[in-house]
Amino acid sequence: MSQDWDAGRLDSDLEGVAFDTLAVRAGQHRTPEGEHGDAMFLTSSYVFRTAADAAARFSGEAAGNVYSRYTNPTVRAFEERLAALEGGEQAVATATGMAAILSVVMSLCSAGDHILVSRSVFGSTISLFEKYFKRFGVQVDYVPLAELSGWDAAIKPNTKLLFVESPSNPLAELVDIAALAEVAHAKGAMLVVDNCFCTPALQQPLKLGADIVVHSATKFIDGQGRCMGGVVAGRSEQMKEVVGFL
Repeated sequence: MSQDWDAGRLDSDLEGVAFDTLAVRAGQHRTPEGEHGDAMFLTSSYVFRTAADAAARFSGEAAGNVYSRYTNPTVRAFEERLAALEGGEQAVATATGMAAILSVVMSLCSAGDHILVSRSVFGSTISLFEKYFKRFGVQVDYVPLAELSGWDAAIKPNTKLLFVESPSNPLAELVDIAALAEVAHAKGAMLVVDNCFCTPALQQPLKLGADIVVHSATKFIDGQGRCMGGVVAGRSEQMKEVVGFL
């Protein structure tokens, strides 16, 4: 281990770089070992310099790792990279794409809120909305994905979220995200877009006016069918609620 050389990367090193560079370097914070690839921190918990240091971290008075369910350097690199690629203020990693959707609704909605969902969505997504969210008093209705007039007509005073996949899974139907964002915002609702098919390499919904982006990272974010994961990205205000729920 090197004691006299810090190979760490400053955030300013990435200012103004192109998408391809962000895809391999955003969120990377090298250790003093000087590794070229991202380090894997396979640990459930962390050590502390003193009992006072531990108390400060557990209370939130001091920044730092406490327990890997809260923070983990490997997961944090993934979150910072996805936030950079999507153009979001913050991203939050989850175990799966379904967990990403669950965390958005559970952290931002309450019993009595209304959600509009496109009819063209992943089958498990329909199960989550239809079988489980409704059980807890969340109202759910479905709208044809591409019919903007249908979305506008279906919004109620208590509509909290509009949820879409574009392209949809598996039919690859599309909606004009920018136009739908205007419809949502005009009625005081937020637009959530599942971007797992395009990924930020081809589409960045936040830049088109969406409020939140979710991914099943199991799909094209991973790209090789080796692992499962999910991510939620958007403004820090909403992401703090997602973190709190997780």
